[in-house]
Amino acid sequence: MANQTFASAQALLAAQGMDLGFTDWLEITQQRIDLFAEATGDHQWIHVDPVRAAEGPFGRCIAHGFLTLSLANLFLPQLMEVQNLEMAVNYGCDKVRFPAAVPVGCRIRGRGEVLYVETIKQAVQATVRVTVEIEGSERPGCVIDTISRYIFSPAQ
Repeated sequence: MANQTFASAQALLAAQGMDLGFTDWLEITQQRIDLFAEATGDHQWIHVDPVRAAEGPFGRCIAHGFLTLSLANLFLPQLMEVQNLEMAVNYGCDKVRFPAAVPVGCRIRGRGEVLYVETIKQAVQATVRVTVEIEGSERPGCVIDTISRYIFSPAQ
């Protein structure tokens, strides 16, 4: 269930500056990291070799930065739901940063904030910052300014 629900273009346009709250915690498992390595072909030892990574700079395997980034796609629907749509598309990202490594076994969650909302032709474009927090860490694993475009049903 999403923290915030927007049923119309007007409701979404009024959400600029809104804090969307937090998602549930998600444990980063070695299996998730290994599956991401398989999907992307990135088998760097710091991600997929627990024995070698134990001797490396982080003391264990860490998630790929792009794995952490991709989890914005999991967190965004938990933070907000936009209803009464004909279509929604991921338009891209303005900024992506990786302030801290995300080690295997840690728990992460998404925190959301609506930065900008504007009308572009027949769509409403929302820029939402998703901050991937690491439990017990002062620095996040990733900060992403996502951009989505929503086309509402004509009745809306």
